[in-house]
Amino acid sequence: MKPTRLFLSAAVLSVFSTLALAESPKSLALTPAPHPGKEAKHTSFNEISKKGEAPLVFLGDSITEGWGGKGKAAWEQYWAPLGAANFGIGGDRTEHILWRLANGNYDGLKPKLTVLMIGTNNTGHQGRPMAEHGGAVYASTAAETAAGVAEIVKVLKEKQPQMKILLLAIFPRGATPDDPMRQQNEQTNKLIAKLDDGKTVFFMDINESLLESDGTLSKEIMPDLLHPNEKGYEIWSKAIEPRVKELMAE
Repeated sequence: MKPTRLFLSAAVLSVFSTLALAESPKSLALTPAPHPGKEAKHTSFNEISKKGEAPLVFLGDSITEGWGGKGKAAWEQYWAPLGAANFGIGGDRTEHILWRLANGNYDGLKPKLTVLMIGTNNTGHQGRPMAEHGGAVYASTAAETAAGVAEIVKVLKEKQPQMKILLLAIFPRGATPDDPMRQQNEQTNKLIAKLDDGKTVFFMDINESLLESDGTLSKEIMPDLLHPNEKGYEIWSKAIEPRVKELMAE
């Protein structure tokens, strides 16, 4: 077969390949699954959704959930005044958010903006048997995780066409730049960055704000080299506040 004469940019091809992966039934990152033990949290988000009052939603895993813990002071200062709702569940992966969106989360809401960060648990749970996947040993490549994020973005746009999405790069993890999980997250970030369409989806990478000049991650910001502490949430807030307000004002 002769090679095609179509010429597409690497960025476009990257998005196409990511979205194509979203159709693969073999990817656990794309197989919607309820998160065992998190039913009460999920139900509480459905109740918030039904009220339809939150103009701003933070959606993600334990790093997002942490706005109610180590990030509480920053939340009260920066996000509570904007009427924000926290839809973070510890341990969530892309497939859990896909399930949540198919089972009541956002039903009734009409937010102006969602701040989305998800994927570090797709990286970090490699090799573990997962009850929600019938006991299958978990595996998710950077491309599969990126496809899961792309599917979440797609579903959010379908459910809330009026809403903008601020898609954040997955935060750094591990002490040094050569940490394998850090590297996989960075590979995922390079792929999901291509989802930025300049209209409704906007990618933002604030990771340099969280790292030392040599690329190391300080325990003064993330004591376990994964979850921010009070200082980390303050850095996060200051880094995205102008963009959040700008997108909500449009």
